[in-house]
Amino acid sequence: MALSDRLASSRKERRMSQMELATKVGLHTNALGRYERGEAVPSVEVAAKIAQALEVSLDYLVGLNDIELNPSTLQRIKEIGSLSDVDREHVYKVLDALLRDAKAKK
Repeated sequence: MALSDRLASSRKERRMSQMELATKVGLHTNALGRYERGEAVPSVEVAAKIAQALEVSLDYLVGLNDIELNPSTLQRIKEIGSLSDVDREHVYKVLDALLRDAKAKK
């Protein structure tokens, strides 16, 4: 899926109008419309602001990642990344066990 499609889809999923998103990002609605139609491509800085306003990762928005992470998941990932190596490994082991158990239940 292209940036234009992901942008429009994410905006609509959040029930935001083009005007609301454009205002939140500091764009003119015409520019946002061109981005959604694929007629123009936003700069990295503008794309980052759009991603932040839509609460998706920039990687998701530009198509580098198909997983649309919500803000609370992203915050948890950041917190895990800031842990010491030992603590991070403990968190991974617990997560691995929980994921294994959840898959086994299916």
